[in-house]
Amino acid sequence: MRSWFWTLSLLSLSCSVFALDLHGRVLWNEVCRGSQELGSAKVILYQGKLQGGVKWDGTFTIYDVHPGTYILSVLAHNHTFDKLRIDVSDSDPLPEVRPYVPGTPLSPPSQVMLPYPVLLSARQKNNYFVPRQSFNLLAMFQNPMMIMMVAAGVMVLGAPYLLKSLDPDALEEFKERQAKVSGLQNSIQNGDFKGGLSALMGNDEKPRSTGVSTSHSNQTPTKSKGKGKRR
Repeated sequence: MRSWFWTLSLLSLSCSVFALDLHGRVLWNEVCRGSQELGSAKVILYQGKLQGGVKWDGTFTIYDVHPGTYILSVLAHNHTFDKLRIDVSDSDPLPEVRPYVPGTPLSPPSQVMLPYPVLLSARQKNNYFVPRQSFNLLAMFQNPMMIMMVAAGVMVLGAPYLLKSLDPDALEEFKERQAKVSGLQNSIQNGDFKGGLSALMGNDEKPRSTGVSTSHSNQTPTKSKGKGKRR
């Protein structure tokens, strides 16, 4: 039993040897002047499984970081920070710190080395306020639906003036076609589709006069009288 106890103790000590505490600090600048502006912030590794809080003086510590490659990021409500790559090796007591651009592959690593302990500074301040958009008449008329509505209104208002400029024959033809369309609409509303189509397709033109007198057709034939009377 004692041998197993000492074995487990040695294994725990060996595991603790290969883990280190990551130290760093947030530097105040014009974007973030102090802990009051920063508010509650955390520095995280390995998708938040390893993390440490930022103190009032900007320092932070992440405990028991085992060998591996990590992406360090700062979670702050009002400020944005750069992300860093942290490489922890069991053969080196100090981690390697490199810049990291989100979306880029981890291999091969960047040749640029940053100092340790980790130094971070706020890059920009988050602005969650969206100003209310003012009324823009020009932008409203750039909408295709609004353009169609305006064109339809112009056609409706300009139709009487257009009809006045037509000659009497064209105006009469236009009225006849309009009457056919209105008759078709009424027939469709009443359910008489056949009658509406026949009224629309029918020829309502008046027959032209041929110039032939119809006086002979109106005359009634008279019976021929016999030459002699029967005896």
